Amino acid sequence: MPAPLRNRSFVQLMLYRFSTILSYQIVAVTVGWHVYELTRNPLSLGLIGLAEVLPFFCVAPFAGYLVDHLPRRKLGMAACAGLATTAVLLAAIALHWPPARGVWPIYAAIAVGGCVRAFLGPVYNALFARVLRREQFARGASIGSVVFQSGLVIGPAIGGVLVGWAGKHVAYGTAAAFGVIAVVALSRLQVTEPAPVLQRGPIFASIRDGLRFVFGNQIMLGAMALDMFAVLFGGAISLAPAFIHEILHYGPEGLGILRGAPALGAVSAGLYLARRPLQANAGRIMLLAVAGFGLCIIGFGLSTHFWLSAFFLLLSGLCDGVSVVIRSTILQLATPDDMRGRVSSINGIFIGSSNELGAFYAGSMARLLGLVTSVVLGGFVTLGVVAVTAKLAPRLRKLDLRDLDLHESR
Repeated sequence: MPAPLRNRSFVQLMLYRFSTILSYQIVAVTVGWHVYELTRNPLSLGLIGLAEVLPFFCVAPFAGYLVDHLPRRKLGMAACAGLATTAVLLAAIALHWPPARGVWPIYAAIAVGGCVRAFLGPVYNALFARVLRREQFARGASIGSVVFQSGLVIGPAIGGVLVGWAGKHVAYGTAAAFGVIAVVALSRLQVTEPAPVLQRGPIFASIRDGLRFVFGNQIMLGAMALDMFAVLFGGAISLAPAFIHEILHYGPEGLGILRGAPALGAVSAGLYLARRPLQANAGRIMLLAVAGFGLCIIGFGLSTHFWLSAFFLLLSGLCDGVSVVIRSTILQLATPDDMRGRVSSINGIFIGSSNELGAFYAGSMARLLGLVTSVVLGGFVTLGVVAVTAKLAPRLRKLDLRDLDLHESR
């Protein structure tokens, strides 16, 4: 058993992470079904993401500041309680809100959920560094990636089954229950909090310090930018429904297979790296992994056979899983403890924006150039991003995690 899993506090932290992901994913699936059932308008589905992402971006910088200045465990418990409350509100809307009066309360509840979600990642990253020793960070990041990707697979499956068999209110109630489990997990977490900051600087100056740290750190900025642009230009998975209908000519069950294939690959990468954590040549391996991701996207775009397409997406998830583990380890090793909240929030903005903007980019380019051309072009652009990053961030290219410390990473 990897050493981190013998640490009870780390296990509690993983339970917190898994429960919050399940809660969020169940709500995401159920809300999509709920809104479309009421409106029958595809645009209303796009507004769901907008209703969540805009509050998330607005709150994230301040969430990072609060995580750095308030007790992290209690702040996380409050955020999880907010996650559960959001699900309860949605359940009440499903049961008692007349459809004729519109769907605006659903969007309002989603906006609250977006604000709450801005705290979950910074709290996790800040507590991660308090429950593990520095030499365990690489293994811990691999396990955390497995937990995260497993939640991405299991959560939507639970949500879909509950909506079909028991109704939307039961799905929302289950999401609320997972939020409560996350609260309990944090309440039982044994962790030493950093000493409180007695003299707090102006909030905007403090946020600016976090931005200055990230943008002055070549390794961290290179890793974040590499991940962001790879997902932005290589976001082919958002076009999976169109490929199913237009290219692969497969049934609706094929969509679930294609959507789950990258997560399965990422879980496999995380399990392997939990046993054999990367240390030497980590930067070079990260660049190669993102390049492999780009090649897999090109292969997916050119494939006309369903199972070959699924295989390319599986490999893309494997490559992405390696990249995510290395980036997570860099984030933990290179961030001073008093800045973990702010740096994690900035990382969340990088990654969150790439997912949403990547889907928009993929859809726009597919409309302009066609499905195959847009995906293949995105894969080649990802390869170009790797080449530019390798050129502009030599410290990342030469990175050995054993030599990384707070000062040499700059």
